[in-house]
Amino acid sequence: MMVKPTVAELLKRAANRYELVIATARRARQIAAGAEPMTNVKETSPVTLAANEISEGKVKIVEEPEDEEDDIERDMKVE
Repeated sequence: MMVKPTVAELLKRAANRYELVIATARRARQIAAGAEPMTNVKETSPVTLAANEISEGKVKIVEEPEDEEDDIERDMKVE
């Protein structure tokens, strides 16, 4: 059984596997919560729908800016 889209195809749309997994999971959660799929693929799995949307270029992966203040607070230990 051949899975489409392949990871190789999807990686053309992402900087790395981590970014691809995060983007696919976020979009799949949106679809599972009721967002309308933007692909015409006849599939019920939110993950498959999200992967197809990314492959088709209907969902663009953008990097969120990091909030340095949150990083500092997270790294601080309160004694």
